[in-house]
Amino acid sequence: MTQAVCILGVTGSIGQSTLKVLEQHPDQYNVFAVSAYSRLDELLKICKQHRPKVVVVPNEKALELKELFNQENLINIEILTDQSGLIAIAEHNDVDIVMAAIVGAAGLLPTLAAVKAGKRVLLANKESLVMSGDIMMQAARQHGALLLPVDSEHNAIFQSLPHDYLDAERTGQPQLGVSQILLTASGGPFLNHTLDQLKDVTPQQACKHPNWSMGQKISVDSATLMNKGLELIEACHLFSISEHFVTVVVHPQSIIHSMVQYVDGSTLAQMGNPDMCTPIAHALAWPKRLKTDVPALNLFDVAHLNFQSPDTIRFPALDLARQAMRAGGLAPTVLNAANEVAVAAFLKQQIGFTQIPEVVDYALQNVQNAKAENIDIILHTDMIARQIAEKHIVDIGG
Repeated sequence: MTQAVCILGVTGSIGQSTLKVLEQHPDQYNVFAVSAYSRLDELLKICKQHRPKVVVVPNEKALELKELFNQENLINIEILTDQSGLIAIAEHNDVDIVMAAIVGAAGLLPTLAAVKAGKRVLLANKESLVMSGDIMMQAARQHGALLLPVDSEHNAIFQSLPHDYLDAERTGQPQLGVSQILLTASGGPFLNHTLDQLKDVTPQQACKHPNWSMGQKISVDSATLMNKGLELIEACHLFSISEHFVTVVVHPQSIIHSMVQYVDGSTLAQMGNPDMCTPIAHALAWPKRLKTDVPALNLFDVAHLNFQSPDTIRFPALDLARQAMRAGGLAPTVLNAANEVAVAAFLKQQIGFTQIPEVVDYALQNVQNAKAENIDIILHTDMIARQIAEKHIVDIGG
């Protein structure tokens, strides 16, 4: 029997890579449901090839998609809309595996729904864990969900930890002989830029990552190092470890995807070519392994691996994320919300590249922190943080 897969965010880079892996193993997996936001032409191609049972799009796109389906004789595919549709497919009784690949806070509720339904959840939406880490991890334990990281760094950490690490006591302290986590960062496209050069960076330049093919938002986050800050918070929740046990290491080649150090002096690393099909295949089949088309790493071609400390003067976003994680409560929600608003403003050329962390810092200082007791409080704080960030962007001339 094949396992039914739901892909939240199927037209994005993670969704496309997921399809690529699934296509290589049609005897093991089938695409049951997918969601997309705006790229209907791409969605139509996917539906013609994979024939999912259910598709979710924004309400304003539903009529257009229905007409396209009628033209292609895809009338048996059910169309659902908006957040309710996303939640419906994420928790659907016939779904075994959910790929959570919607970018940003929009992925929070469907990801949580999948967790509460006890699914195998492949987590590529780091923002949902940043916003509601304690709630998400508690729900996973309570409902028996298997929450597996797809981000290449967290997947590498998972592979380098003891096999029963996720079952260890959640104390914030390293367990089972682990001393610390080394979270690698490529450094992005502006690793060697000066502060003055960073002020003149354009959205087009920021979206050209040197090693990975990614969407606009995550590419900008990688360029500011905010992506690494979000990943730091994600790692703390996934592996129940305090932020001071997570060290960020800039590794421009993106060959070592992250490392785990042990009390005996050992350091275990997961290495491979920078291709998201590898961590996706690992999370799909764990604890087994799936064959992919990703070429094996040729160490003779790599030749040299370089490492350095991150420069938080030029890239302050990483320190802001640490501060938010240290503060706890709603601070990570504020960080994420303000960053999403700031990145969107930068992509519209309303603010400069170096103003992105300035907007985030302003929001962190001006939104009152409190305990993240439930999802309603988190979503309300997310809204307030966005409003404050948007107003600040107007005030500084955006």
